[in-house]
Amino acid sequence: MRENPKARSDEDSARLAAALTAAVDHRWPVVPGAVLCGGRCSCGDPDCTVPGAHPHDPSLLAATTDARMVRWWWERQSPAAPVLAATGTAVSAVSLPAAAGARALVYLGALRLPLGPVLAMPGRYALLVAPYSLDSLGEMLAQLPWVPGSLRYHGPGGFLPLPPGGGAGRVRWVLAPRPAADGGVRLPQVGPLLGELVEATVRLDSGRSAY
Repeated sequence: MRENPKARSDEDSARLAAALTAAVDHRWPVVPGAVLCGGRCSCGDPDCTVPGAHPHDPSLLAATTDARMVRWWWERQSPAAPVLAATGTAVSAVSLPAAAGARALVYLGALRLPLGPVLAMPGRYALLVAPYSLDSLGEMLAQLPWVPGSLRYHGPGGFLPLPPGGGAGRVRWVLAPRPAADGGVRLPQVGPLLGELVEATVRLDSGRSAY
């Protein structure tokens, strides 16, 4: 069965538009991710643990908000590449198992805690927050009685796949980015959310009903 050229063109255009929106409107540095080719990752590693869902060429250090560079990457170099946002400088995130994430959003909404964008990735939810340092994150985690290993922290040196696509699995917005008054995106601080996210994950891991 032949691939529909129009469908491919539409998908490529959607990725370019998403990359430009993230870089220019959201002010998040972006970089193309590795691509799946015949079920294998374009990085060339046969044992790649995240095929088609990680930086490769260029590296994460090349992530930029420059519209000209973004256009060149997705128009000429890698039109099929997923859009990856580098975390740590303009945006960070905490991710947790999808079931715990969905329950945590309901509870956080009931508490009227301000939420930023939320991504649904294969098996996980990621809550995007204002940038945090690893030192400040460590201090906040040290104040909690226990932190489950299934929580992941996307801070300095990390990245997040953005819709559409996202490599080997689909990625979508559960809560879409909302513009901030001074430009960019409204992002909450991680501190007020951290304890509730830990509690949601602990309850899921222990088999108890979360909230």
